[in-house]
Amino acid sequence: MAAPKYTGKIEWPTKIELGRGLEGAITNETKIGYVDGEKGWLVYRGYNIFDLAEHSSFEETSYLLLFGKLPKDDELSDFKKKLVGYRKVPEVVIDVLKSIPKEVHPMSALRTGVSVLGCFDRKAEEITPKNDTEIGIKLISQMATIAGAIGRIRKGEPPIEPDPELDHSANFLYMMNGEKPDDFSAKVMDVSLILHADHGMNASTFTCMVVNSSLTDLYSSVCAGICSLKGPLHGGANERALAFLLKLKDEENAVRYVKDCVSQKKKIMGFGHRVYKAYDPRAKVLGQYSQKVTEMKGMGHLYKIAKKVEEEVIAAYGEKGIFPNVDFYSGTIYYAMGIDVLMFTPIFAVSRVSGWVARVLEYLPENRIFRPRAVYVGPLEERYIPIDKR
Repeated sequence: MAAPKYTGKIEWPTKIELGRGLEGAITNETKIGYVDGEKGWLVYRGYNIFDLAEHSSFEETSYLLLFGKLPKDDELSDFKKKLVGYRKVPEVVIDVLKSIPKEVHPMSALRTGVSVLGCFDRKAEEITPKNDTEIGIKLISQMATIAGAIGRIRKGEPPIEPDPELDHSANFLYMMNGEKPDDFSAKVMDVSLILHADHGMNASTFTCMVVNSSLTDLYSSVCAGICSLKGPLHGGANERALAFLLKLKDEENAVRYVKDCVSQKKKIMGFGHRVYKAYDPRAKVLGQYSQKVTEMKGMGHLYKIAKKVEEEVIAAYGEKGIFPNVDFYSGTIYYAMGIDVLMFTPIFAVSRVSGWVARVLEYLPENRIFRPRAVYVGPLEERYIPIDKR
């Protein structure tokens, strides 16, 4: 059969504006979260992040994201009981995690753990808002259990059973470190999880929504989000931000480092954001906690170095809208708390799963599969040549 002959030029609209990475593209309406980069705002369901970080809890914030309102006392109590009841994962999940090489990045292990988890949920393929809401609550609870087990296994220690007497963040720290945390450490982790729970249509959130728009199961969608979050341009950025801070011996060294970066036009990890042109509100909150935590753990010098770097970078680039982002101070906090550096991104996932689930559930009732287009700029008239004649 003769192939049809393509002739002429491709006719595209007169004016095509390419948005690399879909930057600025509008995909849907949402009531879940709002980011105003010019003003430095981060809002969940109408509540600003400063109020939530100071007064709320991760459980309450998760309820807010999922159900669109702050819960009443009995509603929060029931929600927390569900989270506690779902904490334990099938033993086979732990067995698989133990079989994975220890040197594998924890995000790869987390992805695998969630994938196995989905295989043992008999209702995973029942795609309805009601069922996916229940699965979403399970995932918010069990992501922490899996991440905690990964943290223990990486250190050659046995995973710990969840403690039903502890709140979500305190239990997560306990399962990861093997010691019940003091109230302040639990509060710091709780605030961190609140701050990372949602942040607009970021790469991992969009990934979850795109995958789920095919009406696949929620476990698959969350696995995809984990894969996206793993990258150094997204969730892995705080690992790199901390790595450079640890190389700086003192404040004088920090000043020299920044000046060298400025003169050589090198990127300084932990600064600047695709959205924020004002000070990242999450970094404002975490900066205050970083000072307290590092001093409490005998690492006050780390905060001083970080603060000096911040001062120098803002002096050089503040007028251009470059300020610390959430990754700059989160790493110093986790490090001072004795958390393995490679566990930083799984902590991010333990938090962000609330936002992923909330956005997927919001889109599901009027679901439409995502199907963007690309502008084809290749040839049209090539003809197949047998391999022996090429």
